[in-house]
Amino acid sequence: MQARTRQACLLATVALALVVVLAGSAPAQSSQTNIGTWNINLAKSKFTDGKAPKSSTFTVVAAGAGIKVTSDSVRADGSVAHSVYAANYDGKDNPITGNSQWGDGTTATRVDANTTRHIFKKGGKVTVTQNAVVSSDGKTMTITTTGTNTLGQTINSVAVYDKQ
Repeated sequence: MQARTRQACLLATVALALVVVLAGSAPAQSSQTNIGTWNINLAKSKFTDGKAPKSSTFTVVAAGAGIKVTSDSVRADGSVAHSVYAANYDGKDNPITGNSQWGDGTTATRVDANTTRHIFKKGGKVTVTQNAVVSSDGKTMTITTTGTNTLGQTINSVAVYDKQ
């Protein structure tokens, strides 16, 4: 009888520990609302320079204390862009690999639960600033971009992305 009681207590303790661990991990997973694959919605986006991309998709995955972003797009002129970077939300410089039109490095900061800011640089000089806001339902991300890209073009756009 005592063996069954001890076994039942042990099972209850393990179950409780599992509930605590899972409950503690849920907020951590949901705290990064930008995680996922995002496709541009050209109908809802505004490009004041008239240079809307033909397509744009990027994927954000959790990586350590931050994120890893992989971006693929077809620019207005038909050229293809592919870039990858990893960044923590600490404002420190991180390299970009590939052919990003924003620069060769970026810093990332979290403004609030649904907003991040990325400052892109080329050779250490700021080129473009992006503010990305995820909607409260988590289905849409709106990215406001200002600055001058690496092609020398002035950028002032509001791009709307839908989560896939």
